[in-house]
Amino acid sequence: MAGPDIITMGCRLNIAESEAIRDMAAGQDDLIVVNSCAVTAEAVRQTRQAIRRVRRERPDARIFVTGCAAQTEPQTFAAMAEVDGVIGNREKMEASAFAPVAEKVRVSDIMAVRDTAPHMASAFADHARAFLEVQNGCDHRCTFCIIPYGRGNSRSVPAGAVIDKAKELVDAGYKEIVLTGVDVTSYGPDLPGSPSLGLLIERILKGVPDLPRLRLSSIDSVEIDERLFDLIAHEPRMMPHLHLSLQAGDDMILKRMKRRHGRADAIAIVQRVKAARPDISIGADIIAGFPTEDDAMFAGSLALIDECDIVHGHIFPYSPRTGTPAARMPQVDRATVKARAARLRDACAIRRDGWLRSLIGTSQSVLVERSGMTGHAENFAPVRFASAQAPSSIVRATITALENGALIAQEAPQ
Repeated sequence: MAGPDIITMGCRLNIAESEAIRDMAAGQDDLIVVNSCAVTAEAVRQTRQAIRRVRRERPDARIFVTGCAAQTEPQTFAAMAEVDGVIGNREKMEASAFAPVAEKVRVSDIMAVRDTAPHMASAFADHARAFLEVQNGCDHRCTFCIIPYGRGNSRSVPAGAVIDKAKELVDAGYKEIVLTGVDVTSYGPDLPGSPSLGLLIERILKGVPDLPRLRLSSIDSVEIDERLFDLIAHEPRMMPHLHLSLQAGDDMILKRMKRRHGRADAIAIVQRVKAARPDISIGADIIAGFPTEDDAMFAGSLALIDECDIVHGHIFPYSPRTGTPAARMPQVDRATVKARAARLRDACAIRRDGWLRSLIGTSQSVLVERSGMTGHAENFAPVRFASAQAPSSIVRATITALENGALIAQEAPQ
């Protein structure tokens, strides 16, 4: 059955929720849903730009906006002539959310939400791996972040529901599941018995024995306890790839961000993980040009890329978000912010290129994407095949070259 067009901005959690929306709104061919992101002012700008573009392309469609930007700035989108409806993060998971109604804005108090939506995930039109929501919201209040006001307080999905959904996904042919959430490592305290993320992972691996690959989305390094560390370091079905929410490499900036780790903590956890599992690859989120950041403070973030061997870098130029404490701090001028972001991206690119080149000549286990021509290794290195492979299969690939940022696999023995 045909259904809506969905434009997804931002994080992996949005990807998972967009697929649930696709199922709920099946048959509404005239509907376009823009699932927005509010992490930066640029993300909000891109959302508005996407709405205007799609209205030009589909003048007769119904355009509904949801997601974190819709939750935190509903009037911004309600004021757009191109928009037919603005739906909050809670409301978007109701079956009737995108039906034609007279009320243009339906956004409730996200802080009053105490449960997780039961959908979690279903099918994934464009990915060979599935994104499974296990947690939503955040109890922390980093001074730069608007997301808690878009997602609400932290709440966890009971393990039984997670395992049932994981079984469904495996039965549907998915060979890799990515556990997602706003603050995944905070999983559990709101559930009976206060289970941890590590315990949840153990239960998934035991309860879904046919799942070959399990991956984590972005996690907070300070919340990696011994149980989770042991799984990351020694469990072969856990993919050797960590994406850490580091944000900065200077202790004063981290303090002003209200982060819960120091520079030395970040370096120590990476060194410990890599000592236990040398093939693991490290990704990280880093903000450039946070308020009060001077040249020496920025140098600490720049050096962190080498010290933590960051090969999957997500660099965000700082942008003030109205209502956050950081927006009231002394700002770094925009030209400097952009220049620092560019330097961080260049440093990440150099580190990444060296890492990818080191994989030439190795044999990698690759999950093939839907196109049959590309995929990702266990360490999340991008791979391109010389000839088509079976979509959604896992193949052993011999890496022979690096071209345009992707490893080349000339053959994949069956």
